[in-house]
Amino acid sequence: MSSAAIGRSLRLYHAPERRPALDEFHRRFLGPGELAFDIGCHVGDRAASFLRLGAVVVAVEPQPRLARALRLMFSREPRFTLVPALIGASEGEAVLRLNSANPTVATASEAFIAAAADAPGWEGQVWDAEIPLPRTTLDALIARYGRPDFVKIDVEGWEAEVLAGLSAAPRALSFEFTTIQRGVALDCLDRLTALGYEAFNACLGESMAWAFPSAVTVDVIADWLRALPVEANSGDVYAALEPGRLTA
Repeated sequence: MSSAAIGRSLRLYHAPERRPALDEFHRRFLGPGELAFDIGCHVGDRAASFLRLGAVVVAVEPQPRLARALRLMFSREPRFTLVPALIGASEGEAVLRLNSANPTVATASEAFIAAAADAPGWEGQVWDAEIPLPRTTLDALIARYGRPDFVKIDVEGWEAEVLAGLSAAPRALSFEFTTIQRGVALDCLDRLTALGYEAFNACLGESMAWAFPSAVTVDVIADWLRALPVEANSGDVYAALEPGRLTA
């Protein structure tokens, strides 16, 4: 992963013009003093938004070079804690595959790498390094840092593994989906339903625009995911215990 590639991602995701929309969108989930978990912090644009809203942030980023960038970026922010580990269904160790062509994309999922091979929108990915890392769980993070008010999960095909290590529902959460691995998203929905969530919505890409004007049921969001064209590529599904948080 080159410094130039990281620099490009920092300039793209931290562009000043993105900040107002990010903050306005996240305001429905977080307020001053509340706790956010950013699982797959990448270059920290979402974490920065949570901090601007006054929240306390526990950020999980296993990629060493991105972790170093985050430490520098947030070194003077006492409300930011970095956890350089993988999150999964159980504690132990896992292998992270790195992608020098795209520094915001790394994965612990071999199935994701197989699904991305030559898929539309994923051309040119280079999985050319791997590192073993400690693996912990959302439950373990909660035991250490407290129950979060919002959890953002973006871990390239590993989302269902992350949710398997969660036994109590936060007030709201999001997970990334891709059209090359819809089955992972459907597994996530099953897990969230088991945790007690009944209200869902979604955004395509980085649009921060709701797919539905108000919260919908799990069946509606599952059908929406199945019907998306491959070209839609990716987005985020949101779940909340309070449906009003998912209203446009």
